[in-house]
Amino acid sequence: MIKECLENVRKNVPLVHNITNYVTVNDVANVILACGGSPIMSDDEGDVEDITSICGGLNINIGTLNKNTIPSMYLAGKKANELGHVLLLDPVGAGASKLRTDTAVGLMKEIRFDVIRGNISEIKTLAYGSGSTKGVDADVADAVTEDTLDNAVTFVKKLSAETGSIIAVTGAIDLVADGEKCYVIRNGRPEMGKITGTGCQLSGMITAYVVANQDNKLEAAAAAVMVMGLAGEIGYSHLQAFEGNSTYRNRIIDAIYNMDGDTLEQGAKFEIR
Repeated sequence: MIKECLENVRKNVPLVHNITNYVTVNDVANVILACGGSPIMSDDEGDVEDITSICGGLNINIGTLNKNTIPSMYLAGKKANELGHVLLLDPVGAGASKLRTDTAVGLMKEIRFDVIRGNISEIKTLAYGSGSTKGVDADVADAVTEDTLDNAVTFVKKLSAETGSIIAVTGAIDLVADGEKCYVIRNGRPEMGKITGTGCQLSGMITAYVVANQDNKLEAAAAAVMVMGLAGEIGYSHLQAFEGNSTYRNRIIDAIYNMDGDTLEQGAKFEIR
């Protein structure tokens, strides 16, 4: 199934509208292209409804919020709901500031999201309406570890059942769940945390995967997480001794571009709970 999810993206070339943060916007576009999709970036109030109307999916990322883009997120999100398009919310830094927390919670109240993807601290903030994060990174105290895994799986399943959204928590151990089933994924490298925007890139790619696999949304979201983690492993294995995080970013994008279904099936490390 995960092989089919990858192949469907390349076959269908899903068009994804991204209202994303300007720190990582170029990399988000490149990763969507690398995985087989097609990106459009648009965040002006006068433009977003038209753009989201012609796309199959909408990726909303709150990483660089401002007074101009917040209304655009609501407009585009409601239009996408009206048209039955795929929606993803990436609540970057929810819990780090009142504006981020209130915006993420407000969007969830007024817009139905197919997928919510964040680190564990961001997701807990959405679940409880408040929280704290270390900037845009997860708080160490919240980390999903082997010791906390059972509780974390229960938490994400419960939140998915309550929200009607697939919940994707990314970290050292990734969790992708609906109300009944959770993919526990152990791909990736800790060095991926030294690159700005791997999470933002993943949100764009998950959106593309879900658009191309609407009969298997949970599996599609999980497959995208596996692709990113495996690309991190492959990219790291190709690094030379004198290369650092800038080259690593490019190696990851290249690994996504070159990945096929067999490579994914052979390299994916996951269990279902």
